[in-house]
Amino acid sequence: LIQLILSHLSVPDLCRLAQTCKLLYQHCCDPLQYIHLSLQPYWARINDTSLEHLQSRCTLLQWLNLSWTGNRGAISVSGFSRFLKVCGSELVRLELSCGHFLNETCLEVITEMCPNLQELNLSSCDKIPPQAFGHIAKVGSLRRLVLYRTKVEQTALLSILNFCSELQHLSLGSCVMIEDYDLVASMMGAKCKKLRSLDLWRCKNITESGIAELASGCQLLEELDLGWCPTLQSSTGCFTNLARKLPNLQKLFLTANRSVCDTDIEELAANCTHLRQLDILGTRMVGPAALRRLLESCRDLSLLDVSFCSQIDNRVVLELNANFPNVFIKKSFTQ
Repeated sequence: LIQLILSHLSVPDLCRLAQTCKLLYQHCCDPLQYIHLSLQPYWARINDTSLEHLQSRCTLLQWLNLSWTGNRGAISVSGFSRFLKVCGSELVRLELSCGHFLNETCLEVITEMCPNLQELNLSSCDKIPPQAFGHIAKVGSLRRLVLYRTKVEQTALLSILNFCSELQHLSLGSCVMIEDYDLVASMMGAKCKKLRSLDLWRCKNITESGIAELASGCQLLEELDLGWCPTLQSSTGCFTNLARKLPNLQKLFLTANRSVCDTDIEELAANCTHLRQLDILGTRMVGPAALRRLLESCRDLSLLDVSFCSQIDNRVVLELNANFPNVFIKKSFTQ
């Protein structure tokens, strides 16, 4: 009963309570209280001493969130390495978003000390050199990998895709060091057959060729972000191909692609009936009739973003809202 009550306390509260008596000290230091540990809420106060203090309690640690921590030298590479050497063997999920202390040595330690790792988030870790990401290829058990706004380069990424064939969720949004996204997409189609969600936001050079390879090989995809990808043009048939090859799509982001047209929407309506969310912000080529067919076919649709779509005015939105009350239609207007 004591253990159950203590499981609702925050980490600082557990540390305070441990000072009251020997019995509660034992309960507060029990490794079972630290199977899931998020230090992100205390990012400004976490340092090497904090990790050293928690180390003996985290021998059964499975989920660790150190996002935002370690700025201005608060966490050293050696302090992080010591912690993982003691607490990394059972780790399944590791969140390190905006961890500016991370470098190549840290990635080596992660791959060596966390053999059971399935989820790794390195979003916005801008101090990791491009080639260092190749170490991630050693973690063949990875299911989820977030490399959003990192400097991962193409050779390292291709190695990861080749050896981490269990990947189900991958984020490559705004990864500017990748030279040929078509080659990357081809590798995904060949090696990542279990992929369910993919973020290619602001991918600058993927073409209809890469999309075709991706759609042919990753037919389990449920979420796909192609927002702000300027090299994709509807006239090539790339969006039609997506709709026909990916019937399991639930979320599709085509944000700021001005070429999306009625034909693309009608193909989605005909083939992707499980669609829950669609973003076509910024297109001038989609009219009310195509949207109506989409809403009639996709009964699970809950969010439709038609902001800055010039053919969809306030009157159309009000009419669609009245006919499809279960769908939130987001519309931003220009003056």
